[in-house]
Amino acid sequence: MAKKLNMRKRYELLTRGLGWEPTYQPREKVFSNETYEGIKITDWSKWEDPFRLTVDAYWKYQAEKDKKLYAVMDSFAQNNAHMNVTDASYINALKLFIQGVTPLEYQAHRGFARLARQFSGEGAQIACQMQSIDELRHAQTQIHTISHYNKHFSGLHDPFHMHDRVWYLSVPKSYFDDAKSAGPFEFITSVSFAFEYVLTNLLFVPFMSGAAFNGDMATVTFGFSAQSDESRHMTLGLEIIKFLVEQHEDNLPIVQGWIDKHFWRAYRVLALVSMMQDYMLPESPMSWKEAWEIYFVENAGALFNDLGRYGLRMPKFHEQATAEAEHLSHQVFSIFYNYVHAAAFNLGLPTEKKMDWLSEKYPETFDKYYRPRYEMWAQMAKEGKRFFNMGLPQLCQVCQIPMGFTEVSNGDPMQIAYRASEYNGEKFHTCSDGCKHIFDNEPEKYANAWLPVHQIFQGNCGGAEIPDVLNWYHFKPEDGGDYAGSADEARWKAMHGE
Repeated sequence: MAKKLNMRKRYELLTRGLGWEPTYQPREKVFSNETYEGIKITDWSKWEDPFRLTVDAYWKYQAEKDKKLYAVMDSFAQNNAHMNVTDASYINALKLFIQGVTPLEYQAHRGFARLARQFSGEGAQIACQMQSIDELRHAQTQIHTISHYNKHFSGLHDPFHMHDRVWYLSVPKSYFDDAKSAGPFEFITSVSFAFEYVLTNLLFVPFMSGAAFNGDMATVTFGFSAQSDESRHMTLGLEIIKFLVEQHEDNLPIVQGWIDKHFWRAYRVLALVSMMQDYMLPESPMSWKEAWEIYFVENAGALFNDLGRYGLRMPKFHEQATAEAEHLSHQVFSIFYNYVHAAAFNLGLPTEKKMDWLSEKYPETFDKYYRPRYEMWAQMAKEGKRFFNMGLPQLCQVCQIPMGFTEVSNGDPMQIAYRASEYNGEKFHTCSDGCKHIFDNEPEKYANAWLPVHQIFQGNCGGAEIPDVLNWYHFKPEDGGDYAGSADEARWKAMHGE
């Protein structure tokens, strides 16, 4: 009788056994993107996938997860469970999620499909192909889950169109555009390690816990359904880093530079998540600061202690990110409160209950710096003078966030941080030492960035006035646009026949 193959041998036959050596074209021409970044691979057979997952097993596991997920989703819809969320304001978090995060899942799907073609190692090809399918599945399950809310709430109707055009969504979009326009090794370092391994828990774990705290079990279920995939993605990120630095000593400084860059870029994207966690969840399981302490300071600290034997260190500017944990969510909320008339969600001031919670979570900073600001804005609104910033803000050339961050790490949390660089006779502004470092290292990549404010001023975003731009975004009056009674609102509604 033929001996039954064990899992390892079967995995080797279904991955390494599928490769071949090209004959009518040289290998370096077939896999041309593998060499131009300066990465040196001496032996692709050293690539190890600890899961050793084969395609037949993959589809079996995913089908089982989908059956469970869609059963919960059907039950949720049939019981009108959206009526059980703690407060309708919770839906704002779902709006930001489907507009900002779900399209990133699709971008990741496209990116890993490209890597499956560009890597010459068969093990890496299979791993990237499966992650590409994972990311597509995540985008689909998120859309299917939130589609129930789309029947009852506005602002959830056109996330992919919004993702390509809306000012605040240029922040996550520019991050993935940056990664996808890089070479294959930088892309996988950016997404699989800097984002997936180092920072993804700051998105998925607190947000899914927040969904549970606020009665949204459908969102919790799609989060859990994706979490087992994320564990594989995180492992892939860790393994690629170890693989690269073990392959050749020249790879180490290149990989460390990518970790520095993409840690900061991903951290700036998560600034949106910090606001969502602290301000958009009526019931919050933990603050952004607490999540940062657990999932970055402790977890990433332990990770880089382990990676120290490979010569890798903590990413640059991590101390600044940790110092900003006391201020980040409040500063991002303040930016959105200024410009929420151009957002597809509502954003009222925090209630007294929420402010007391923020005081408890941020005892050193909230009452000193932010409560007085909110109380002033509340008084202005009470007097019919609700504050809006009707000008267009200066944006950071790299992360594309309005310049609202302050000199926290330099001991002055009330002074707006500006950095400037010159390139080809022009001056470019960035929001932090981290973004300036990234710009100065690759100015040719960022000098012509598609910045929403610049494009609006140039007339490339639908027109010269706010209602024209919001129509170009595919916003509807009921999506948000919290400027009731203004001339802009009246004109916008008239444009929609209301």
